[in-house]
Amino acid sequence: MEEARKYAQRLRVGLFAVEPIRRAGLRSILEEMPSIELIDAGLDGLLAAEALHIAVISLMVRSEVLTTIERLRAATPAVRIIVMSEGGDDESVITTILAGAKGYLQDNAEPAEVARAVEVVASGSIWAPRRTLSMLVDRMVDGGTFSQRTAPQFTHRELEVLQLLVFARSNREIAEALGIEVRTVKSYVGRMMRKVGVGNRIALSIHAAKHALGGGPGKSN
Repeated sequence: MEEARKYAQRLRVGLFAVEPIRRAGLRSILEEMPSIELIDAGLDGLLAAEALHIAVISLMVRSEVLTTIERLRAATPAVRIIVMSEGGDDESVITTILAGAKGYLQDNAEPAEVARAVEVVASGSIWAPRRTLSMLVDRMVDGGTFSQRTAPQFTHRELEVLQLLVFARSNREIAEALGIEVRTVKSYVGRMMRKVGVGNRIALSIHAAKHALGGGPGKSN
């Protein structure tokens, strides 16, 4: 994947965790991942860090999550944020994603899940509970926040591709799941990017989650 190759040399990952035990656990997990340069310098350190690719934040008070996301994105607009928080109903997770986070982990996530979330977010997709992603997909299919006049009209097949894209599937995985060729998947993704007005699959995935794109399946294929 293009974004994965982009970060193949060195992935700068920042860590901000309020609880010492959580900080130690996350640090241990992240330090075990290859090709990662870990920056563990508190929130002020992350705000001042240069060329930060990903920030993993863990906060005890959920109301502080959105404020922290806002501050990080203001300091480093391109940073991809993964939030770890306790519990979290579907709407809370969606709100966190809409605020600019690219990943959401439950506070009881296993080490392998934390590592996988970093990999998926680095590749340009969203990491969140599957149930929440299903809700986002349902909203895409049922119609979202755009007016009928401005909503991109996706075909049924495009929506199928978009659903798998939001679920962090590669072009090859999407092709295998739908029984089509990889070049056909690329064509669908390119067509959807043009409809939405974005330049890459990352922006398409995030845009889909943020705006619940849809407006009707239109023609099949």
